[in-house]
Amino acid sequence: MSVNSSDAPRMVEVVLVKAGRTKIRYPAELLQDDGTRIAVRAPWAGAGVRDFGFVRFEPSDLFTEYYWRDRWYSVKEVRGIDGTVKGWYCDIARPAVRSGAELVVEDLDLDLWRSADGTDVRRLDEDEFAESGLAETDPEAASAALAALAELEGLARADDGFTHLLT
Repeated sequence: MSVNSSDAPRMVEVVLVKAGRTKIRYPAELLQDDGTRIAVRAPWAGAGVRDFGFVRFEPSDLFTEYYWRDRWYSVKEVRGIDGTVKGWYCDIARPAVRSGAELVVEDLDLDLWRSADGTDVRRLDEDEFAESGLAETDPEAASAALAALAELEGLARADDGFTHLLT
């Protein structure tokens, strides 16, 4: 079902789960749910500024987040207060589950960053993924996570980046 933009904004609660525990919960405006892909928009939900060295997430940043029910990742477009795209932060995660006004996503530790100009594509947190033990406890999920990371990296390095994936 698509969300009609002329309607009042509908809200969902995004719940990010990691290692069986809720990592963060935050309200987001539901932009679209076509039955496969869910798009939401929310301000940076972290506490204060998070400086990764290659990008800073700040309370004034706006995230447009894309989740799939049939893919092992999410893609988050990050814009600064002036509307300029900073880049895309991608989480490797189990397929998203939406139940009413709650959207639950289980983070699998692997991440990918693509800068707005496409010159900086980097894998993140591979050490955390290895330390998580997922390869031993759920080898099928670990394999799906690594395949998703490879797919996203290929998309991020392509000339059109994530254009076709997010439109």
